[in-house]
Amino acid sequence: MRTGMFALALGLLALRLLPVLPPVGWLLVLPVVALMLLPFRTYPLAFFLLGLAWACFSAQRALDDRLIPALDGQTRWLEGRVSGLPQQSSGVVRFELSDSRSRQDRLPQRIRVSWQGGPPVRSGERWRLAVTLKRPSGLLNFQGFDQEAWLLAQRVGATGSVKDGQRLAPARHAWRDGVRQQLLAVDARGREAGLAALVLGDGSGLAAEDWRILQDTGTVHLLVISGQHIGLLSGLIYALVAGLARYGCWPRRLPWLPWACGLAFAAALAYGLLAGFAVPVQRACVMVGLVLLWRLRFRHLGIWWPLLLALNAVLLLEPLASLQPGFWLSFAAVAVLLLAFSGRLGPWRAWQAWTRAQWLIAIGLFPLLLILGLPISLSAPLANLFAVPWISLLVLPLALAGTLLLTVPWLGSGLLWLAGGALDWLFKALAWLAGHVPAWMPAEVPVGYWLLSLLGAVLLLMPKGIPFRLLGWPLLLLAVFPPRESIPLGQVAVEQLDVGQGLSIVLRTRNHVLLYDAGPRVGDFDLGERVVLPALRKLGVGQVDLMLLSHADADHAGGAAAVARGLPVRRVVGGETQGLPAFLDTQACVSGEQWEWDGVVFQLWQWADARNGNAKSCVLQVQANGERLLLTGDIDREAERALLATPLAVATDWLQVPHHGSRSSSSWPFVQQLAPKAVLISRGRGNGFGHPHPQVVARYQYLRSTLYDSAEQGAVRLRLGAFEAPVMARSQRRFWRAPVIDSYQRPVPAT
Repeated sequence: MRTGMFALALGLLALRLLPVLPPVGWLLVLPVVALMLLPFRTYPLAFFLLGLAWACFSAQRALDDRLIPALDGQTRWLEGRVSGLPQQSSGVVRFELSDSRSRQDRLPQRIRVSWQGGPPVRSGERWRLAVTLKRPSGLLNFQGFDQEAWLLAQRVGATGSVKDGQRLAPARHAWRDGVRQQLLAVDARGREAGLAALVLGDGSGLAAEDWRILQDTGTVHLLVISGQHIGLLSGLIYALVAGLARYGCWPRRLPWLPWACGLAFAAALAYGLLAGFAVPVQRACVMVGLVLLWRLRFRHLGIWWPLLLALNAVLLLEPLASLQPGFWLSFAAVAVLLLAFSGRLGPWRAWQAWTRAQWLIAIGLFPLLLILGLPISLSAPLANLFAVPWISLLVLPLALAGTLLLTVPWLGSGLLWLAGGALDWLFKALAWLAGHVPAWMPAEVPVGYWLLSLLGAVLLLMPKGIPFRLLGWPLLLLAVFPPRESIPLGQVAVEQLDVGQGLSIVLRTRNHVLLYDAGPRVGDFDLGERVVLPALRKLGVGQVDLMLLSHADADHAGGAAAVARGLPVRRVVGGETQGLPAFLDTQACVSGEQWEWDGVVFQLWQWADARNGNAKSCVLQVQANGERLLLTGDIDREAERALLATPLAVATDWLQVPHHGSRSSSSWPFVQQLAPKAVLISRGRGNGFGHPHPQVVARYQYLRSTLYDSAEQGAVRLRLGAFEAPVMARSQRRFWRAPVIDSYQRPVPAT
């Protein structure tokens, strides 16, 4: 039976690796074949096929519930009920609509919308809204966060922005939102948002700096309701009943063990209901239930059997959970603890068990964090050593008790005040630790080296006396110090990052790094910090030799400050020096400046008569082994005309399309004279500017230029000087991504 359950788990997890889903006909055939194989020794294969079929069927239902392509970018009036807890920050209200319907069109069951400057929205309200609908999408970079996978795992079928709306019905049964408003209204020493995160699982009120501190110290799990919080509450209830029974205070006619397990599970369900019963909470409740069942009736089955059953139960309830990093981290953490503490010849002392557990979890999760592309906190073992008991034994009990007693004058608010003070002290300690030891973003590691590091982590988790256990350290360190990519002399590794409606291109020679523009920043949403800086670190960049900012517009230079704070930047050059942070010490772009790095020639140009920001863009030409790349920023027609009179106006292999494909740029003389073989377009999907303009696209098509669009294909990697085809992020097929298609291959006039 265990073999069958293990095969079932493999079938359910195989969904994560599928490039495409099987046809519907195969989804009907697979269960039939599985049932035919079930009575024989081939039953493990039968369980595998059953798990795979169920996972694929569930995923297909989620894909079928997505917004139809015909409605992508269309504005429709729809009605729906607000579900979950709405989030409001920086003048934007974000919430989810359930049971949405329109008079003429079929809509997904769940739609995530944002409302700029919208009124307060409460959970449970019904609204009639004018929404510009979009199919689920997001930025797609190599080793970056996959927004599409996350939305699919949440079963969100569409996103949108609200243009207008009116409330149809007040909130009904919105008690969670009411509790949140009460928590945010009390005096908790400025940590009201943190208490709301602990009690309700609502982290929307936490500031960006708070999240950074939690990430740097590896303590994000403490402010997100997870198995730890639910397990703690269940454990407290269980320990209370067991203590009463031990000291003779429990009624003798009531067997204490069944009551302890039942009350503990009821407490877990109640806390899960308070937290909204999201997928992570469901997973935690299932695991707690199985642990309690194991304690009650099935201790003879061992400790790994309940973990396997919990894994299968979670995946059967929600097969798409495997698309979420939290799923892998939670089960991996439990598996690491089981592996570390089982099979020991003697028990550890309490303090030894606690301290070693933190280091063992850090070692065990290292390969997983590496493959998921997540930051690795070097201070996590130390931070969790005191943060976990501080939250578990002090802050969380006070917060839960204060929430339950809010109706009692002074008592509930007093407990929340104490909980907020304790949480504030913790954040101050974590901030100090994060300031000295920030999170580490490792570089990309080849698969072979990652597998060796995984083997090393498993060896280190084994008990003492296991042969070759000490070999775990050098194997683990292979992922810390992997061999770096050696770029041949005379070549440049170029990567256009997917930063939405903005621009950022990384150029690396053998020994030097140049960053052309740093991505956009809009309010607190800084893509320099979220995309550009992590991408540089994953490429193994330890220093930027030159950060070239074409001009000072926020979509090109907004992320420069974040990059400069995160990595050493030796020199900053800009088409404009005004409007940039003073600490960058930006130097002016000098036309004709030329230099050579590792056999690659770089040359700058700027229109001397430029007046506005776009026209003053600093242009960069790169020549590697006779292959040319021209980066143009946002130059307009007049600047293009001036460029045609310079030595840079020669046949170009690669051209970054000026101004994201705006009609004000890419004039026909400019395009005709450069005659690029391939062009790079950096823009946001469904942007409000209409980039790229159809006339601009037509001109490049007429010259048979190959178009690489970040909105359609994600990030693009190419090797200048090698005359090779580029690699696109979307070419890495996953079933939740639309295949790479050339949406521009249509007959259009070359006007």
